[in-house]
Amino acid sequence: MANAPTSNKLSGLARTLIQEKLLSEDEANAIQAQATSVKNPFISQLITSRKLTAQVIAEASAKAFGFPYFNLDAFNPDYLPAKKIDTKLMQTNRVLALQVRNNILYVAISDPTNLHALDSVQFQMGMALSPVVVEDDKLGRWIDKISEASDTSMKSMSLDDDYDLGGDDVASVEDEVQTQEVDDAPVVKFLNKMLLDAINMGASDLHFEPYEKFYRVRYRVDGILREITQPPLAIKEKLASRIKVISSMDISEKRIPQDGRMKLVLSKTRTIDFRVSTLPLINGEKIVMRILDPSSATLGIEALGYEPVQKERLLSAVSRPYGLVLVTGPTGSGKTVSLYTCLNILNSPDVNIATAEDPCEIPLAGINQVNVNDKQGLTFAAALKSFLRQDPDIIMIGEIRDLETADMAIKAASTGHMVLSTLHTNDAPSTLTRLLNMGVAPFNIASAVSLITAQRLARRLCKNCKVPLDVPKEALYGVGFTEDDFKDEWQLYGPKEGGCELCNNGYKGRVGIYQVMPITDAISRIIMKSGTAHDIADQAKLEGVKDLRQSGLMKVMQGLTSIEEVEACTNE
Repeated sequence: MANAPTSNKLSGLARTLIQEKLLSEDEANAIQAQATSVKNPFISQLITSRKLTAQVIAEASAKAFGFPYFNLDAFNPDYLPAKKIDTKLMQTNRVLALQVRNNILYVAISDPTNLHALDSVQFQMGMALSPVVVEDDKLGRWIDKISEASDTSMKSMSLDDDYDLGGDDVASVEDEVQTQEVDDAPVVKFLNKMLLDAINMGASDLHFEPYEKFYRVRYRVDGILREITQPPLAIKEKLASRIKVISSMDISEKRIPQDGRMKLVLSKTRTIDFRVSTLPLINGEKIVMRILDPSSATLGIEALGYEPVQKERLLSAVSRPYGLVLVTGPTGSGKTVSLYTCLNILNSPDVNIATAEDPCEIPLAGINQVNVNDKQGLTFAAALKSFLRQDPDIIMIGEIRDLETADMAIKAASTGHMVLSTLHTNDAPSTLTRLLNMGVAPFNIASAVSLITAQRLARRLCKNCKVPLDVPKEALYGVGFTEDDFKDEWQLYGPKEGGCELCNNGYKGRVGIYQVMPITDAISRIIMKSGTAHDIADQAKLEGVKDLRQSGLMKVMQGLTSIEEVEACTNE
């Protein structure tokens, strides 16, 4: 009976080894007591005592729990998944990510009875786990190696010496940080690392989210949100204060949403802007940072993914001296980059270009950019009225939201100005009926609108690991392929399960899918007769305009994306 209380403190692994008759209960109790006194895991103390080798423990554990046993000496580090377990979580729980397959993360663990460790990792990664039992000493060496590499990477990305982080006036921002006592070194380093990691991963947004019992950071990469880490909950106030100060927000105001901007100076030739938004939640302030990379506006139209005919139609429309060109699509479909690319093409010393945006995302030299401010009365319509008194040649309106703005845009397009703008509609034909529903006269639409582009962004297959697929023609017909599509030889590709070290689950980057519809005389007549979107779409098809699904399937035939991505992006 004297041993009963001590026996109850035995770890799950100790009990398993006793059941497998590899340890006596007295030996297990003695080692457990030693482990507790020196604050070591039971398995580490067991190996130190030389009662059992790491290999014997691993093989016995794998057999007892039905998990596979794996020798880490045979593992190639090149196969480590791109999305790794947070270093601190990996060290604390002694768990290593090995591979991702079919949205299942295979993790190496030396003590499969440590359910708390597996639950913590599963929560952080947001995917199902499949444990693989490995030897504890080899696992420790791998964790040390990866942690050391992570520390070196973080040091090399420190902003303390090589980078500037701040708002419009970096020096005054830093003074204010010190005044507010939020310039806490760990928080500053953590934020710097998050920003640089996001840029290196090609993320478009960062989400800092407080909850009752944890705090998490997520990146949106290739249109998909991914959880990156869970920092200590205690840093949420200091982190929010740090971001708000350098984004020129009111650090004392936590009850209402705020908007701001900040910048990261990477070098003398490259600066990254961030659009920052706060939202008060019940557990603190959520902060979302949109990465605005000016280099995206100078990629050139070839990089956007337009087909040759589509590119020719778009360039022909924006090169006219007057007319209204509309770019449509949902939020995050790349409309702004398309507009900026056109503006960059048109930007020259002999033209006057003015833009009204909410807010201005990418500063471009030589273009007069205005931030819309509804609270102060500077609406899109008000800015447009002012532009017309500024002798403009080209006008860009961030979004047509109401009848007043639509009427002003059409008036400007009809009086000798090239006007570019966006609308939130599903495709090009429905854009015209949307304008009609706003109250714009059919005659004005027919005479002013010269071209409409609808677009989506699909994830691009990784060039390094995409795999050829063999799918019956009958199945491809059901997706939207026609007999004409099989006249030429082409290979269907799909993402590799789990991807490779260069990508995320088989995808890397995104490619544009476009429907470019010029407003011809025939389409103008349909508009004048108040025709439906279906009538317009039928006429556009007769004129050779490919819809979004057809354009997406062309990207599939070119090996740029997968059928699954096209179906997800163009499932109207």
